[in-house]
Amino acid sequence: MFDIAEILPPGKVGSSLWPLMKQAGITQVVGTFTPADALGIGEKPWDYLPLVRLKKRYEDYGFTVSVIEDRPPLNRAKRGLPGRDEEINEVKILIENMGRLNIPVWCYEWMADFNWMRTSVAIPSRGGSTVSGFDFELVKNAPPTEYGPLEAETLWESLEYFLDQIIPVAEKWGVTLAMHPDDPPLSPLRGVARIMSSLEGYDRLLRISASPMNAITLCQGNFALMTDNLPAVIRTYGSVGKIAFVHLRDVRGTKFKFEETWHDDGPTDMYACFQAYKDIGFGGVMRPDHVPNLYGEESETAGYATLGRLFAVGYLRGLKHAVLR
Repeated sequence: MFDIAEILPPGKVGSSLWPLMKQAGITQVVGTFTPADALGIGEKPWDYLPLVRLKKRYEDYGFTVSVIEDRPPLNRAKRGLPGRDEEINEVKILIENMGRLNIPVWCYEWMADFNWMRTSVAIPSRGGSTVSGFDFELVKNAPPTEYGPLEAETLWESLEYFLDQIIPVAEKWGVTLAMHPDDPPLSPLRGVARIMSSLEGYDRLLRISASPMNAITLCQGNFALMTDNLPAVIRTYGSVGKIAFVHLRDVRGTKFKFEETWHDDGPTDMYACFQAYKDIGFGGVMRPDHVPNLYGEESETAGYATLGRLFAVGYLRGLKHAVLR
């Protein structure tokens, strides 16, 4: 049955985050890279020995690494530019090493030039806490990126090229590819198309390859902006085994203008979503995402402060126990 995990950056091992998550009942982690584990000449964080050291760091603390949510540079691959084969080869190395170390899921995305976008990271929320938000009106006239415009079909062609090379490696080593949606699910932004921004886009992704290794990260905050019936979407993709990893968060608004919410205070019926995960027999991990910043944490990274995460873990573990009973 599914379990609540957390993303624990290795650089935070000396902070309160790691012991607090362990005390809150977290046993599985979503791992990220750290250059500190690449000690040898020319070593990269996804090479075998750095990944061994990373995995051991988590295990020594009592955690099991269930997902890697980090990736080598891929912008040339996404844009179909010279040098993309070299970037794709680095992903092959990562997938092989994850397989050797029994880390089963890789969370990746296909957003070119920039990742998730917000226009504010300090919107007032409950009790004086702050959350992030997005307003398209503030960026609709933003200048293009340094790489220039990018069409959707170019992204689709580059994604097919990428998956044609990576899926056989993933099948050999037993690693599932879990595609994260565009954030926000809006296209284009700054002249750059975003192809993982609708259910139709995800349907097309899954048609590229019928391999069980071709799956999705169901980030509820983004999918909630793509549909008005999130539990039904969970059942649709989950019934065919295509949900490999889950991000649990909520938003209020539309894809053109929204703000993050506390996990217990958004418009999505979280209990109904958990019931859907139970009904489909989801057996992977899900982690809280984009939590509010609480009192005393104003200087912490927006969306990833410790106290907000602690609240989210407790609330979501409670939902899990309620549904399973």
